[in-house]
Amino acid sequence: MNKVQLFFLLHKNAKLSEKRHPMFEANQYGKLFAYIMYAFLVIYFIGLGTFFGWIAATEGSPEMIFFVMLFMLIFDFGGRFVAQQTPLMLVKPYLLTPISKYTAIDCFLISQILDRGNLIWMTFFLPYAFVVWCGGASTWSTLGMLFVLHLMVVVNSQWYLLVRTLINQNMLWWALPGVVYGSIFLPLLFLPDNIASKLFDWLEDIIAQYGYSWMTLLFIVILFAILFCINRHLQMKLVYAEISKQENTKIKHVSEFSMLNRYGQLGEYLKLEIKSTMRNKAIRTRFIQGVCFVLFFSLVIAFGEMYQDQYSRNFWCLYAFVIFGAVNLTKVMCPEGNYIDLLMVHEENILKLLTAKYYYYCAILLLPLLLQLPPVIMGKFSVLMVLAYLLTATGPLYCMLFHLAIINKDTLPLNEKITGKNQMENKWQFILSLVSMFVPICFVFVFEAIFDSVTAYWVLIVIGIAFTAAEPYWMRSIYQRMMRRRYQNLEGFHSSR
Repeated sequence: MNKVQLFFLLHKNAKLSEKRHPMFEANQYGKLFAYIMYAFLVIYFIGLGTFFGWIAATEGSPEMIFFVMLFMLIFDFGGRFVAQQTPLMLVKPYLLTPISKYTAIDCFLISQILDRGNLIWMTFFLPYAFVVWCGGASTWSTLGMLFVLHLMVVVNSQWYLLVRTLINQNMLWWALPGVVYGSIFLPLLFLPDNIASKLFDWLEDIIAQYGYSWMTLLFIVILFAILFCINRHLQMKLVYAEISKQENTKIKHVSEFSMLNRYGQLGEYLKLEIKSTMRNKAIRTRFIQGVCFVLFFSLVIAFGEMYQDQYSRNFWCLYAFVIFGAVNLTKVMCPEGNYIDLLMVHEENILKLLTAKYYYYCAILLLPLLLQLPPVIMGKFSVLMVLAYLLTATGPLYCMLFHLAIINKDTLPLNEKITGKNQMENKWQFILSLVSMFVPICFVFVFEAIFDSVTAYWVLIVIGIAFTAAEPYWMRSIYQRMMRRRYQNLEGFHSSR
């Protein structure tokens, strides 16, 4: 079997594995929403590409697209964290087969290069190239420009794969893209205007002279080859380390959280939640990422000029309190799927666990509450707005998200980051995440249109207090409905481990 045949075989096996996944049917709804979002994105890119192409044709500067390409690649880099995972999670079944391990790695890396997601930018490039070609650019230069632009996107996919793999191992690797992009933008922000203007003129001359040259193409090809080889070596090394379970055996002092002993079984489950966040790589990574995002946007809003309109301030204030629930509570009970049988031993164990989770995630909200102090001190957020969104999170939003415990039945790996199963969202996880992000803001804007913002925030506060106070009642209702589905859920947890 040659490599081409092996590539198609592994691609076929990956598709079959996805169809055999217990959540395949539910994920069809998530894919439908994704296709709708892609359709809107395609329409937007076509309009944007036509607009930029018209400007470039009018100015007689077809190379203008290379000036905005850097921003597009950064946007592409960030978007891949949402829509794309590392391919090595598919390699695990083939490590004990006669297939060359590097050949399997190559096949999955190539499948990422040929992924249809890389073609989304063609909806921007093609209208731009067509308008520029109509404006007088030669056919060969237009085709060469399209090839170079697409190759830059492919190189960006390899750069993303490298960064994503390293970040999965240690969050400190976020410093790598920070240094790369910071070294590009920080000099432009702090240089005097006359020097910055000369620098832009120099870059314009370089792009106009070498944008279509063979030297540029050779440089991009070499950069692609280097990143591909690094990914090939690094990811094989890391996947072997994870499969062989190479762990750090250094003895650490582990806190017993003895102050929680007074709360009995509830305290034990609170310890479980705390230690899961501290010890399990997947849960810990999501927690740290949430803190970093909240801190970043809090400082940007407090000390910058971005996101100063009413919608942005409301959105980011709510986002700070919702992100931990939207990321973790959408998969509530999924980590416990690894040991769900033990939790079913005693009566109302699950009820105590769900109650402990609620208290834990309410306590976590003290962290974004502290991180919102800079915008409050700078006068960007009002105390009433912060309090309204805090109680909205602990009340109706947490009530809504905890209802997913009734239907969630897909085990979430605790530590596997590279070879773990692909964690696809079901339709309700996707829908409720969007609801938690946007419905409270729409509610505020409706009440502002009828009354004023102060009244809207007070209404949210009253609703939040009511739902928070009623937590024992709706939590027991969730538990009872979950128990009626316990055998169906157990089957899903077992089959997805």
